[in-house]
Amino acid sequence: MSDTPLIQPSVVGAGVYEEGREASPPNHGHIKSYVRRAGRMSSAQENHYAEMMPKIGLVYTPAYIDLAAVYGRNAPKILEIGTGMGETTAKIADANRQNDYLGVEVHVPGVGALCKQIAERELTNLRICQHDAVEVVRDMLPEASLDGVHVFFPDPWHKARHNKRRLIQSPFVALLSSRLKPGGYFHCATDWEEYAHQMLEVLSAETSLVNSADGFAPRPDYRPLTKFENRGLRLGHGVWDVIFQKK
Repeated sequence: MSDTPLIQPSVVGAGVYEEGREASPPNHGHIKSYVRRAGRMSSAQENHYAEMMPKIGLVYTPAYIDLAAVYGRNAPKILEIGTGMGETTAKIADANRQNDYLGVEVHVPGVGALCKQIAERELTNLRICQHDAVEVVRDMLPEASLDGVHVFFPDPWHKARHNKRRLIQSPFVALLSSRLKPGGYFHCATDWEEYAHQMLEVLSAETSLVNSADGFAPRPDYRPLTKFENRGLRLGHGVWDVIFQKK
């Protein structure tokens, strides 16, 4: 287990938590792809958050980290940005224990839910950083340190005036690509068709990446279907996977 310092929540009311404290200056230099908000956690999520984050939580710090030291082994390292309520993240880590996963999520109830999944599944290959993903990637992850990146169902910010808040933008894609090893993969998924085409366009424009498919990719076995996704597919809604590889 790494000696990297850990992040703790700030309690602001019975069962209500603020997002984890910021360690970086207030002027971050990029548009946030999320809105910070208070969130209510169940008692189980609170308990697992308090128990697990000192064990598996990584605090943001503006210095590169040694991922092998964090996990205590040399194994493929996969970054997942936006773990939501954690079910998919935990399922992937559980089914692929030969890999190490770093989940980045800002919303405390989701972090608490993922902590619960980690405890119940007894996962040793999954860590959480409760912080802005752009800053984590930029300031903590060395170049060519990742074997894969997952961005599953990010906020589509569907109103045109909010499109600038979308996570998948050219500068961030270039940054993420620089953190991938040659042969590493970049996997996005969305159920918002217009955003899917933007993802395909942005990743196609990144010269260090190459599409693994002719356009959109079939869903790989390692990405499980969520309950929400299954319900949408039954209703005829689409889901699009975009998978590129680092040259």
